[in-house]
Amino acid sequence: MLSKQQIQKCIIWACEQEVLAPKPGNVNGYNDGHNMQVQDFIKSAHAIAPALTTEGASVGHRILLAMQATQQVVNCNTNLGIVLLFSPLCVAIEQCDNFQQLDKFLRHTLNNLTIEDAEDAYQAIRLAHAGGLGQVEKQDISQQPTITLLEAMRTAKDRDTIAAQYLNNYREIIEIGLENLTISINSGESVEWATTFAYLCLLSDIEDTLIHRKQGAKTARIVSEKATYILDKHSKNNMLKELSTELEMWDKELKGDAINPGTTADLTASTLLLRAFQDAFNLTVFRRE
Repeated sequence: MLSKQQIQKCIIWACEQEVLAPKPGNVNGYNDGHNMQVQDFIKSAHAIAPALTTEGASVGHRILLAMQATQQVVNCNTNLGIVLLFSPLCVAIEQCDNFQQLDKFLRHTLNNLTIEDAEDAYQAIRLAHAGGLGQVEKQDISQQPTITLLEAMRTAKDRDTIAAQYLNNYREIIEIGLENLTISINSGESVEWATTFAYLCLLSDIEDTLIHRKQGAKTARIVSEKATYILDKHSKNNMLKELSTELEMWDKELKGDAINPGTTADLTASTLLLRAFQDAFNLTVFRRE
């Protein structure tokens, strides 16, 4: 099993790699944006790691603790989506003897979420003052939940990809994110550019639901089509870094129009967390041998 310290290191590493990678439209190591800076995300990463590994705490309580910790170090919403996705992963990975067991324990963790988890998560979301959530008639974030966190996510799955991950056992993160991150790293890309590649793959395959809610379906579709166009060019060029100028231009365009593929960034961070868990288990086995 991974130790608490190992899991915390994985959390911090995943958050740092995600924000530093040159992902168009997001705050990144090359360009800030959306009234936020890279350091806001770095501070937040270090703040949430202890909260997300609180011994004996439920998924919902960890989410709440993590958002409270974030509020202590920054005055903006840097990581709500990350925290919502990371918390079940952290609870599940604590029970695993190897990375291959994660699927089973993650499913068990998600299926056993409670109304109390929903209450804590709703409180955390309100605390984050997240924009672009919209309103719904039943189980809205402004109301007191009367269903489990899993059922609450079920009501939101068609308008939020993060919620959908709770229902499909993180299928897109594993099958699109992690798979393409691994392919890119194995091809010789640095983690930085492999992260950007995984991000583009996710954005190409799944229209960003934050953009969809804030700027509409047409804008979300156009952004995904541009990601597909970049990936098509990449397949002819070998290394993604060779398209850095075009990626930077697109980054500035998106930020100039206040378009932020924030949900895709959260999926990418979770992809990196899975990679970190995988590497941590491999290193532990190597040391034992």
